[in-house]
Amino acid sequence: MTSQHPPLAVAMIGHAFMGAAHSQAWRSAPRFFDLPLDPVMALVCGRDAGRAADAATRLGWAASESDWRRAVTREDIDLVDICTPGDSHAEIAVAALEAGKHVLCEKPLANTVAEAEEMAAAAERAAAHGVRTMVGFTYRRVPAVALARQLVAAGRIGELRHVRAQYLQDWIADPEAPLTWRLDKERAGSGALGDIGAHVIDLAQHIAGDRILEVSGQLDTFVKERPLLAAGGVGLSGTAAAERGPVTVDDAAAFVARFAGGALGVFEATRFATGRKNAIRVELNGSRGSLAFDFEDMNVLTFYDAEEPAETAGFRRILVTEAAHPYVAAWWPPGHGLGYEHAFTHQVVDLVRALGAGVDPDPTFADGLQVQRVLAAVETSSDTRRWQEIPA
Repeated sequence: MTSQHPPLAVAMIGHAFMGAAHSQAWRSAPRFFDLPLDPVMALVCGRDAGRAADAATRLGWAASESDWRRAVTREDIDLVDICTPGDSHAEIAVAALEAGKHVLCEKPLANTVAEAEEMAAAAERAAAHGVRTMVGFTYRRVPAVALARQLVAAGRIGELRHVRAQYLQDWIADPEAPLTWRLDKERAGSGALGDIGAHVIDLAQHIAGDRILEVSGQLDTFVKERPLLAAGGVGLSGTAAAERGPVTVDDAAAFVARFAGGALGVFEATRFATGRKNAIRVELNGSRGSLAFDFEDMNVLTFYDAEEPAETAGFRRILVTEAAHPYVAAWWPPGHGLGYEHAFTHQVVDLVRALGAGVDPDPTFADGLQVQRVLAAVETSSDTRRWQEIPA
């Protein structure tokens, strides 16, 4: 495929679950959308040179590298895409920004507020030289979610009163599931709270167009010891070894929140909701109506207009597959639903278009820092049993 647009050479750091999803996005975006820059999948990087080389062949990258430091300082790289565990986000992102590279970083932005502050400060310095940053809160790019944001912004549900947000999974409900890196606080920062709770915190604030001011929460760890991951194991599960180790993160998080505009929020994130595979549920109730979304039915948004006559009023099921809906015109005929991977493609589209226009993409590292502060406040509230304010 040839392009008349300037190239955007991308180096991706990490090539497991998120790396595969991001690779699909970089491959697909320029083939379905008209972009001002032409993404070039130049380099994939991983700690093991052999696995990185295999990933390059399998995922469509031109070359591989085993040292991320060499990757982010290469003169022929324009953007660094970080798909590693959270303990390495800050070091890689700051180095990339100081080398003048745009950065896309998976969520949560970091493992601690201090790391996130360092990253946001580096992003602010880099922005003065036209270097941009984005955090990978990918679910914003689901068409039904984007439509929900449009309806709220247009005043269709009126004054916001309630926000309910849940992220429910069950992938570690088995107490003998192995101890992956996501269950290690040193690498992951937190458990369900940061891994999946970060998504619904961002989604709720994004759809509402408002930010959380204070929280009161509780964390719990149901299974405190698990078998270690067998040698060579990768991914979300892997094979259990005979030796066991401690789980150092939360299995579940629940908290209530107050939004700046006065709305009351209720949040839940758990990886122990037996039978729930990827249930991301967000509902907003306002003075003029309500809307609700569930990722397990991701092409649908339900909307209630309280100003309709009582005899016909009711929740309306909107199949978000029309060309008039966000992102959809580039894909299939009406009724032909999109999937999980499409949101990553839309993320690349929005990022590349922002870079082409010379503007900050959304969400930036500053937005990621704000979510990190909410995560930290929930953890502190669980420890102290007190309400915690979120710093501006």
